[in-house]
Amino acid sequence: MALVQLDLPEPMSLRGRWAALAAVQAAAGHGERCRALWPLWHYDDGHGSWADLHHLDDGRAVLLGQDRNDSETYYAEASDFFEEKETDLLAGAPEWWEPPVRRVRDAELFLGFVYGFDGSAWYRADYELDDGFTSLGLPVLAATLTRGKIVATVQRLPDSEGGRPAYEAIDELIAAAGEADAGLVAAVAPSAGWDAEAGAAAARAFLTA
Repeated sequence: MALVQLDLPEPMSLRGRWAALAAVQAAAGHGERCRALWPLWHYDDGHGSWADLHHLDDGRAVLLGQDRNDSETYYAEASDFFEEKETDLLAGAPEWWEPPVRRVRDAELFLGFVYGFDGSAWYRADYELDDGFTSLGLPVLAATLTRGKIVATVQRLPDSEGGRPAYEAIDELIAAAGEADAGLVAAVAPSAGWDAEAGAAAARAFLTA
């Protein structure tokens, strides 16, 4: 069965935005929601929807996850649990997609989508259902989405008083591509509830490759 090609950014082009978001989440005390544990980059929205990017050899990668509300694809155990028809998310996929999928299944998590990057392009299995990827709204896919998520995180701080961080400070943190120090993180939200050192450490974790 032929795979469907996707229009998504190359994996390493996401590092600056993913690292910036991880820095802000960690500084705000939610480091578990966005982090790098090489070769894995993780994101979740705090409400049960998530995505993991697994970096593999030769520039390949697997991006997989689930939107807990809008994924209409049910793979493996999820099909039995929800008593829904199974969507084979690995139909036609090469064998190297399977280890990250196995890791998720071993963790007893359900999958809505599995995308593979072969070093030049992204692909998924051929199905018509909504797999939840779009509704998940992975913030790191675009600078505007990343900025919006960072602003929302800062505005939820107890002493933020609804203030918005300057986009210039956010863009500098993104441009650092993981090479962040506490000063860059502090500039985004100089707040009493803000741990800039933790944020910088979270960003630098994305430099391992």
